[in-house]
Amino acid sequence: MTNSRNDPLEAILSALVFDADGLIPAIAQSHDSGDVLMMAWMNKAAIRETLTTGRVCYWSRSRQAFWRKGESSGQEQRLVELRYDCDGDTLLLLVDQKGVACHTGRRSCFFTAIRDGKAVTIADVAIDPATLYGNKDQ
Repeated sequence: MTNSRNDPLEAILSALVFDADGLIPAIAQSHDSGDVLMMAWMNKAAIRETLTTGRVCYWSRSRQAFWRKGESSGQEQRLVELRYDCDGDTLLLLVDQKGVACHTGRRSCFFTAIRDGKAVTIADVAIDPATLYGNKDQ
C-alpha cells in the first residue's frame, strides 16, 4: 500500500470525497473559452490515469468501464488542469477539447436552456453523430 504522505497523487486522492459507488462528478470546461462542455464521473483509477497520461479518462456508469474521451469518436480531451471544489466532492477539469464534446455532435452537452418557461435548443449540431460513431444508435 502506498503511503499518501510520500506519494503526491495518493495525497490528492485522499483529499477527495467519493460517493458510495466510489465515484466523483467531473465537469469538463474548455481551458481557453471557458465553455462548460460536459459532466461525467470519475473513480480513483480514472483520475490516476488522467493525471498520469494527460488524456482524460472517465468512468462510464452504464457500461461499468473506463471511458477514454475520444476513444471511438476521435474527439479527445487533453487535461490542462484539474481542480476540486471546497468540499472535495466535485472535480473541474480544464481541458483542451479536440472537436465536439457531446455525443450529439454539439460542442457542449449543455445545449438546452430554459427561457421564458420553455426548453430551447441553443446550440446547433456541429458534426453528424453518424460521422463520429458510424451508424450505431446514440
